[in-house]
Amino acid sequence: MAHPATVVANPDPSEEVVGVQQTSCCVVGGGPAGMVLALLLARRGVPVTLLEAHADFDRNFRGDTVHPAILEILDQLGLAERLHRIPHVKFFGPSLVTADGPVPLFDFRRLRSRYPYLMVMPQERFLEFLADEAAKYPHFRLTMRANVQRLVEEGGAVRGVRYRGTGGWEEIRAPLTVGADGRFSRVRHLAGIKPLMLAGPIELLWFRLPRLPGDSQELESVESAVRSHAGLVMNGEGESAVGFVRRGNGFLLVAFNRLDHWQIGYIYPEGTYQALKAAGIEPVRRSIIDVEPRLARHLESLTDWRQLVPLSVALSRCRRWYKPGLLLIGDAAHVMTPAAGAGIKYAIEDAVEAANVLAVPLRAGQVRLRDLAEVQRRREWPTRIVQWAAALPQRIVMARVFRPGQRPAGPPRLPLLARLLLRLPLLRYLPAQFIGLGLWRVRVEDPSEVAGAGGPPNETPHRTGTGVPVSRGMQSGPGR
Repeated sequence: MAHPATVVANPDPSEEVVGVQQTSCCVVGGGPAGMVLALLLARRGVPVTLLEAHADFDRNFRGDTVHPAILEILDQLGLAERLHRIPHVKFFGPSLVTADGPVPLFDFRRLRSRYPYLMVMPQERFLEFLADEAAKYPHFRLTMRANVQRLVEEGGAVRGVRYRGTGGWEEIRAPLTVGADGRFSRVRHLAGIKPLMLAGPIELLWFRLPRLPGDSQELESVESAVRSHAGLVMNGEGESAVGFVRRGNGFLLVAFNRLDHWQIGYIYPEGTYQALKAAGIEPVRRSIIDVEPRLARHLESLTDWRQLVPLSVALSRCRRWYKPGLLLIGDAAHVMTPAAGAGIKYAIEDAVEAANVLAVPLRAGQVRLRDLAEVQRRREWPTRIVQWAAALPQRIVMARVFRPGQRPAGPPRLPLLARLLLRLPLLRYLPAQFIGLGLWRVRVEDPSEVAGAGGPPNETPHRTGTGVPVSRGMQSGPGR
């Protein structure tokens, strides 16, 4: 049963707790932020339990990018080379398709980095890789199918969570609980912390289309994308295209190469989802074929509205990311623009700084409020600047795309001044620096002091309730 001094918000008489476990840090949410934080704390000898509500890491709506800044962090930990063995593609930057041909907008290859590109790989593979690495450390425990429903509070401070697991209600007690459970954070809601909305949402339908024979020539080359008058082409290695953007009649179409399928985003005007759904799947298919005939055969597999996942992503941030015994990181604290996977980059950097600040206090068993405030102090301005930089262009682009009666036009002809400016190396470098590495580089502090960083792996990985084994021996993909 629960400890007599424990206060649980909105208790249910039927919630008989069948088990109570103690740890130093309880992380809720097995996305990039939660997984990286748990890995770093475990490496530093901090007992940590990571709770993930689902049975696996496969989500239709998760992003697939790993930024140069994150690859540099993984390189510090000795993990970047191994990550490159997992099948992936490299994204070097976008080109605007104009009447005079493709014009590069920026190029990550100009970065002063060992990894001058965005790595694109299915996020479930990335998370499995991190979980596999974390399982080598005896202080790490991962529990899947752990649906957190309550905060446990004692003396005005959060002291853990109560979750519904496969065997009933259980509790994790910890001096610190970290909410890394995304933009619809349950932990944030339970803590009574409300985010401030900064801009209207981007609303889209997110779905998969199969890869078909001939895609390497028809969809994966820059030349074919230019011939079909794509608005933007995502440049990969050689003359390959890892994705493209098309402007339709009142919508924006985004396509990404996910190696074994195509990930499609159909961005539509805010507030029109119900009208789209009422019209059914056929008008959506026709509108895509009208603007991108190369996908006609692929769209034959799109037959049911349930294949579409509606998403709404609005820029937001919390004024305060913490309270006694609780810290929010990643999308739980601030929702970033979905463009170029910014949310993943900033979530992982939150996790790194949280580990930098909190590892020593957690090992000592006492996390002060000023320690939690220091995490927010380090991370708040980088996230604010990116949100500010994204909000205005988002409004302008969305207003232009969704202008009533607007028909797609052919490739634009850039003014001479714009063409000349885009040839300047500095103007290609600055956006790549801002997006790929950011204004402040985040580093794992004193990695040589990491407890057990070079020690033997834990022979019995602490993963419970998963139903899936730790992944081993993934096929090699293209290296750097």
